[in-house]
Amino acid sequence: MKENQKMTGVQKAAILFITLGPETAANIIKKLPDAEIQKITYEIANINSVGSEEKQGILEEFIQMNRAKDYLVEGGLDYAKNVLSKALGSQKAMEILDKVTEATQQFRPFAIARKADAHQLLNLISNEHPQAIALILCYLQSDKSGQILSALPEDVQSEVAYRIATMSSTSPNVVKEIEKVLDDKLSSVVKSDNKIIGGVQTIVDILNQVDRTTEKNITEGLEKEDAELAEKVKESMFVFEDIVTLDDVSIQRVLREVDNKELSLALKGSSEEVANCIYRNQSKRATAALKEDIEFLGPVRLMDVEKSQQKIVGIIRRLDEAGEIVISRGGEDAIIV
Repeated sequence: MKENQKMTGVQKAAILFITLGPETAANIIKKLPDAEIQKITYEIANINSVGSEEKQGILEEFIQMNRAKDYLVEGGLDYAKNVLSKALGSQKAMEILDKVTEATQQFRPFAIARKADAHQLLNLISNEHPQAIALILCYLQSDKSGQILSALPEDVQSEVAYRIATMSSTSPNVVKEIEKVLDDKLSSVVKSDNKIIGGVQTIVDILNQVDRTTEKNITEGLEKEDAELAEKVKESMFVFEDIVTLDDVSIQRVLREVDNKELSLALKGSSEEVANCIYRNQSKRATAALKEDIEFLGPVRLMDVEKSQQKIVGIIRRLDEAGEIVISRGGEDAIIV
């Protein structure tokens, strides 16, 4: 293995994940872009052994870079440089700060906007073109984007949501043009690549943070614009594994609508947590029968399992829309008991 200073960033990341162990590494790596995951997993697969000195050196560098990032946020570049210089020396401090600054500029466009208050941002961008608003919301945290989207006029909400859901990539020129408009307000310099942003999952993450009225208005607007897209968004907003988030009364209501054959097939490919959630909302006799049905099924096709799970999700969505059960949402939904 190469000396630490000669390794690429991807090689260092691979060793870091090996050092952290599979569970911690999995929680971190799943949040990375697909292209980065592929590079890192390739390196991990090609590492046969890692020396203790290498592991220690990369861990120390990782800790130093995180501290440097914290210092930058806390007091700016001069403060970070001063603190790190005292601890590590001027040359080492600048090396670390250069790496942190480069990574921040490359991967975190609209960094100041991400730190700004949602209400302040709303005032800054509410009069912009829906496409510009959609682009900005793609770069913000989903809860902050949800707050902003909820506060926009209803006709603008669905327009912005549609543009987020259908956005797949953006060019540096487009980002820079929007940046010029917001530069004086946000004091941010964006250095962007052609990275993929937006898409169905992005709008789903945002909608999961808004209140029910806003969500309904947006999904109805999407249906008028693109029925197929609206259906994809709805399907992604609640998946079979989310059954564990329902209260027991709601689960019992859902089970009254579900065919036993569909339920046994759906549970065949579910987690133990989901299965136990179903079992505790049935009688002992019904649970015993259901377990017997699942065992009797034997090997089944994943396609058939997913089809049954989606049918049950459809029942849950229908009951939610009818007000017979409540799917937990973000935003300001209120439940009156």
